[in-house]
Amino acid sequence: MKILLADDHPLMREGIHLVLTQLEKSVVIIDAHDYPNLFCQAEAHADIDLALVDLNMPGSAGVQGLSAFRSRFPEVPLVVLSASESPRDIQNVFDAGALGFIPKASSQAMMLSALQKVLAGEVYVPPLLGELNKNLHLAEVAALRHSGLTARQMEVLRLLLKGNPNKVIARALDLTEGTVKLHVAAIFRALGVNNRTEAVLTVQKLGIDPDFALPQSA
Repeated sequence: MKILLADDHPLMREGIHLVLTQLEKSVVIIDAHDYPNLFCQAEAHADIDLALVDLNMPGSAGVQGLSAFRSRFPEVPLVVLSASESPRDIQNVFDAGALGFIPKASSQAMMLSALQKVLAGEVYVPPLLGELNKNLHLAEVAALRHSGLTARQMEVLRLLLKGNPNKVIARALDLTEGTVKLHVAAIFRALGVNNRTEAVLTVQKLGIDPDFALPQSA
């Protein structure tokens, strides 16, 4: 496993190194100290399994840097670290395409749990955003129903609801597994859920037909 860790504070990186080694003994950690260095390291290491990035680093204005990273490296799962616990900041991070947000005040156990979820293809939302996240999206989901996702995301959702894992969905739709993870993350955000079980329950609660008609435009 190879993880790209970006934080402009050396002591913070050293502490996170100790946590990351608990994920897997053979984990390889690539360090970056600002956004330009983050991009350079991502380009130099095409086999990165996850990027763990501090929100506020030199070289970019926070969320703009995340959006740029997501645009240039769309298949790398992105998790954000931040000293901020502002609901607005957290929501902006997810809107920029991150699959997880970990407050720097989190315990080691919470950080490990969050990273394991993302590596398993799920989305990690910190507990402090739980209710807000649901409230932000529930009205949107109820209003948009079938049209809130792209045609491709609808196809992924259809297969997800049938219990197919990411690898099976990728083969069925001729996509990479990394692309499927991004689509699944977008689905979770649209439904305001954190995992597949919650997605299924939410679809059932909203009365959405699993065999819905797909929209015509992607």
